[in-house]
Amino acid sequence: MDHLNSDHPSQLLVGPETGDDAAVWRIDDDRALVSTADFITPVVDDARTWGRVAAANSVSDVYAMGGRPLFALNLVGWNTDKLPTELLGDVLAGGQDIATQAGFVIVGGHTIDDPEPKYGMAVTGDVHPDRILTNAGLRPGQDVILTKPLGIGVLTTAIKAGRATADQAAEAVASMTRLNDVASRVALAAGATGCTDVTGFGLVGHLGRMALESRVSVSVEFDAVPFLPGAVDLAADGVMPGGSRRNLAWALDFLDAGEHDDVHQLLVADAQTSGGLVFGVDPAETAGVLAELAATGHTAARIATVIAGTPGLLLR
Repeated sequence: MDHLNSDHPSQLLVGPETGDDAAVWRIDDDRALVSTADFITPVVDDARTWGRVAAANSVSDVYAMGGRPLFALNLVGWNTDKLPTELLGDVLAGGQDIATQAGFVIVGGHTIDDPEPKYGMAVTGDVHPDRILTNAGLRPGQDVILTKPLGIGVLTTAIKAGRATADQAAEAVASMTRLNDVASRVALAAGATGCTDVTGFGLVGHLGRMALESRVSVSVEFDAVPFLPGAVDLAADGVMPGGSRRNLAWALDFLDAGEHDDVHQLLVADAQTSGGLVFGVDPAETAGVLAELAATGHTAARIATVIAGTPGLLLR
């Protein structure tokens, strides 16, 4: 990497410990590379839709750091004894759908035999070194914005169990395949200093880690958190992925849940696939941010306030 530019030796600016599953290398004064990888097992029955979800999920970390994706490699685990290669073609076509929409190129990939199918991407993007967003950037006094509703884990579990309605399933797919590109641009334009995406560790995991890395306390207003249609009722009926329960168990060390019951706590710990961004902005920017996100089809909300105090999350 040092040979990319002899006048500006490369430098690791952000590693996974503060960049949330991505790393950033400075090339010169105006360019840095973002590198990330992710893959998932099927969350829906339709192969092409799963490909779209997995690709949107894989590229999300680039957007969460304020970057733009340039190219990607497909990562595939496939059971060649039980699954036809034509079905894999549909999965890869879904990935190409997202690449075309996002404006990056798929330049190859790697496939292995695997008893359980998996698909994702290793994605490389670029970002200006002075505009990198990390999960250590929250500041006291900021509002916290969430750009997509929660409940993906509940709804995908309900889909697999045959308990989700067609409309609920469609809402979940629409959310999972929505790119975080616009949300990233809005965050940068509003002067966001800290950002991450909400994925497998849920809101409590990812926002909680932001609070810990930023050394701040974040007061979350449960009633302000948006949820996908049907998610709250399904959770109350016991539909909840195991990952969400593990997320909550892990978060108990830094989560003060107040008077909220187990269902509420599990909902904010719900394991997301291709979730939205969560970032901090000055309160003077909040109304404009929410208006722009709403105008571009997002279900976004101000869900929390950053305060000085013991690092962690307060659920109010």
